[in-house]
Amino acid sequence: MVSIKDIAKKAGVSISTVSYALNGSPKVTEETCAKILAIAKELNYVPNAAARTLKKRVTNIIGAYLTDFGGAFYGELLQGMKEVLNKKGYDLIVCSGAQSHRLLPERMVDGAIILDQSFASEELLRYADLGHKIVVLDRELSHPNVNQVLLDNKAGAALAVEYLLENGHRNLYIVTGPEGSYDSKQRLQAVKQTVERHQPIRCTGIQGNFDKESGVRAAAQMIREYTGPAAVFCFNDEMAIGIYNALADTEYRVGEHFHIIGFDNIELTKYTQPRLATIDYSKLKWGALASEQLLKLIEGEAIENERIYVTLMKGESVQPV
Repeated sequence: MVSIKDIAKKAGVSISTVSYALNGSPKVTEETCAKILAIAKELNYVPNAAARTLKKRVTNIIGAYLTDFGGAFYGELLQGMKEVLNKKGYDLIVCSGAQSHRLLPERMVDGAIILDQSFASEELLRYADLGHKIVVLDRELSHPNVNQVLLDNKAGAALAVEYLLENGHRNLYIVTGPEGSYDSKQRLQAVKQTVERHQPIRCTGIQGNFDKESGVRAAAQMIREYTGPAAVFCFNDEMAIGIYNALADTEYRVGEHFHIIGFDNIELTKYTQPRLATIDYSKLKWGALASEQLLKLIEGEAIENERIYVTLMKGESVQPV
């Protein structure tokens, strides 16, 4: 690959002169600039974008880090991020996996939005100490270069359980998310607090993974243990839909034998029969607000942590008993 050293050697000038000419600096005469540009064209010189980025410390690219891309949850979230960033002249890249973490310390992105439990908090704080700007959606971190835009998980979980209790249910199954998930931990804490206030209640926890497969596994356990109508709070809609799918081939019915409520109000819930009760919030707004906060951090503006609020969407999947 041709470098500016090769151009400088052929033109008989210094490397800095070539750099000035290629970047349109007035420090170089028109005659010298024309000569250098002609040689660059002759040698098929292609600028090293990565090197230029590192020198300028600006890429106009933001990285969104996700644990994975599975399920129907991420589309609206990313769209919200993208719309705000594009209006401000930034592009968005979506990253997953440990190797992509280096884009931040290597300054290949101007900042990061984190919804990725594989990113250790200690690692993020280390980058923040070095001046990198970060918005977290999945943990609580206190640092001048870190902003939190968190979902009100506890309020949502409390709404879900109270809805089941208001309908007379006292036999509850709770299908949680992955063990390391901040959202799952917050929702489980709120469930325990709500159940404690309404004892006596039979409450059985089932470990899930925020996917349809773990919903199917939860359904198998609930069927084995069935002694009468039970209520089910799934910590996301994907798992609730997995239970729907599993029950479809059995004698058990949603809204009769198992009364189900989910969390997220994803697009698929509109087509469930009976309509799935769920906890709703704007994923588009969540993504947009995360981008807005990150750009403010980059610009050095003073900002406060933000929270995304939730509402209850009632559905025929939960009936009185």
